[in-house]
Amino acid sequence: MKKKWNTKGMIVLMMAIGIMASTACLAQEQQTAMDTALKAKFGIKGGLNLTQLYVANASSEHLKAGFNAGIFVKLPVARGFSIQPELLYSVKGAKEDYNNIVEGSGEYQFNLNYLELPLLAVVNLGPNFNIHAGGYAAYLTGANVKDVNSDGTINGATELNADNFNRWDFGLAGGAGFDIQNFTIGARYNYGLTNIGKSGNLSGNITQNSKNAGFNIYIGFGF
Repeated sequence: MKKKWNTKGMIVLMMAIGIMASTACLAQEQQTAMDTALKAKFGIKGGLNLTQLYVANASSEHLKAGFNAGIFVKLPVARGFSIQPELLYSVKGAKEDYNNIVEGSGEYQFNLNYLELPLLAVVNLGPNFNIHAGGYAAYLTGANVKDVNSDGTINGATELNADNFNRWDFGLAGGAGFDIQNFTIGARYNYGLTNIGKSGNLSGNITQNSKNAGFNIYIGFGF
């Protein structure tokens, strides 16, 4: 589980950035009156997580797809600068491929389900383009391991005792986004600072020194 991302993950990220960049010129022409006023904006958002677990000097886990969904509020402090708290349900974790005679081919998906509270400073670099950075706190609500065949069918799922892991996770977050009318689209990187596992049990010992990391790509609607 090392810090380097694999090629697949980087390709997906570059595709997302390319899509956002291609809409930049259009977005500059689609600013709304709501966006020009110093007025709080509430909204809903959701998207794709691409996550893994990392620890120094260990073998790499593959990126695992999950999702995030929730609400946000954008609180303007001054023109071009806002504070944005969010409340999300976010599925993180990692996956490991297998291919052998007994089991066939597939992957084990290790899922960590969090209620997550990001708190971000948002700076507008143009009428519709922003960068944002801050931190997050997240509470673990559940954990499981799924055995998924190469054709996508699930062989089984094993629920794990969430108390074998650290319930709270803290980390850093940063990214960029475009506002297109009342819609927003963006990408963000989250870097965990807390070990996810506790010592004294098998699940915790296996993951004790691992931390969460990952990208999320999202769309949202403000009103």
